[in-house]
Amino acid sequence: MSDDIWPVVHAERRALAEDLSGLTPEQWRTPSLCPGWTVHDVLAHMVATAKETPPAFFAGMVTSGFRMSRFTEKRIATERAGGPAATLAAFRAVETATSAPPGPKLSWLGEAMVHAEDIRRPLGIRHDYPLAAVTAVTEFYAGSNVLIGGKRRVAGLTLKATDTDWAHGSGPVVEGPVASLMLATTGRRAALEDLSGPGLETLRSR
Repeated sequence: MSDDIWPVVHAERRALAEDLSGLTPEQWRTPSLCPGWTVHDVLAHMVATAKETPPAFFAGMVTSGFRMSRFTEKRIATERAGGPAATLAAFRAVETATSAPPGPKLSWLGEAMVHAEDIRRPLGIRHDYPLAAVTAVTEFYAGSNVLIGGKRRVAGLTLKATDTDWAHGSGPVVEGPVASLMLATTGRRAALEDLSGPGLETLRSR
């Protein structure tokens, strides 16, 4: 895919905002795929990330005692304080933002798609992501331990997509839709139900 990730990020933000426009209060409180976070919490996190800049990130880490969990929770609390409607409006407002915390460019694209699935899957909302973008992000996570330890999680396994021409690694095969491989590589256990192959139990155990 193109090195310019932003058109895809912007399109995915817009699609997610549309999907969330009619949620009920109960749906906003639905547990997401991120342990301990509701659907509302994840969207608040996505707003905070879209607003972030490297200087603000480092300043926030200092005031949070260099504890990432504390830093993240403070940002979520700020962005969810006005309620779901306000958070969704804020998300729409940052739809075309190109700011981000420090990190590899593909991790920002991954944030847009993985967190969207953290929200959509528990709500039963289906969305088709651009295969080239999902494949690039899955390749990145499978080859890097930055942030989520994807490389360690899939070490010694072959990941094989069944909906596009992509494979990664060597060893027992785990196969399925590339979006599900992306989620499994980032530790989303719900996606394991979409996968099969002799390496699946090894992946499940990690």
